[in-house]
Amino acid sequence: MRIFRYLENSLSYLGVMTEDGDSYRLDAPDLMTLVANARTAGLTTAAYVGTMLGSLSPIGAPTETLQLTTPLDAPEVWAAGVTYQRSREARNYEATEGRLDADTFYDKVYEAERPELFMKSTAARTVGPGEAVCLRSDSSWQVPEAELGLVLDSSGAIIGYTAGNDMSCRDIEGENPLYLPQAKIWKRSCSIGPFVRLAETVADPYALSIACRIYRDGALVVDETAHTGLLKRKLEELVSFLKRDNELFDGTVLLTGTCLVPPNQFTLASGDRIEIEIEGIGTLVNTVISTHELDMAPNQA
Repeated sequence: MRIFRYLENSLSYLGVMTEDGDSYRLDAPDLMTLVANARTAGLTTAAYVGTMLGSLSPIGAPTETLQLTTPLDAPEVWAAGVTYQRSREARNYEATEGRLDADTFYDKVYEAERPELFMKSTAARTVGPGEAVCLRSDSSWQVPEAELGLVLDSSGAIIGYTAGNDMSCRDIEGENPLYLPQAKIWKRSCSIGPFVRLAETVADPYALSIACRIYRDGALVVDETAHTGLLKRKLEELVSFLKRDNELFDGTVLLTGTCLVPPNQFTLASGDRIEIEIEGIGTLVNTVISTHELDMAPNQA
């Protein structure tokens, strides 16, 4: 069961897609209100929605034709780094200018008890499906990072799963690890969506395939696949460190790291189309725009 949001006549609505592919409009204004209503009724969110399906109005259009937005307004998006061996290898390549025989601090992060966690985005900086992600103007080596996102409540409970794009500047991070915030955080550097798959409907979050495809001028130039079973750390472990001596807010999203890295010679260009697909969740599609183009057209979506 997947939750989504869409716009119709400039109004935002919450929707649900069932396992049969049927979509219905929900009465709740947002995902976290839906979760709270389910808890008041003493039910899981999926079970609560199930009790209402007979009285809900079908959405009279295919989901792919709707104007989808972020599935929720995440007050904060956090991210975990170096949680997959593939990410470790890529970070080492950046830090050593291509030497593969040198140990770096990324090896230490990968093996450490404490994971790397950093603030990635806020609601104002996060875009949804169909919107444009932005290239940073002072970087010449930028890539998307396809990641499984955890949707959390204020206690750290995993409400659901979504797809996320942690846009990254490999040259800035490789130059100096203390530049990480600038390598990760700028306007439109994060996207999430298009759905939130309710956690209770996912049998095994470590058995999800992930794909990242990038198209340039209509041609497929990057096609990478992997799966969440390669994740070194448990999801609950990442959450436990995020909430340690920290305040979480309902709807916080935690991106869990990437297992997909484009070839080292690849960098994004304006006009590229990024597709991040996670099994059972959906495909997050964004186009790429330069900062200059975005500044010239501030309402660009």
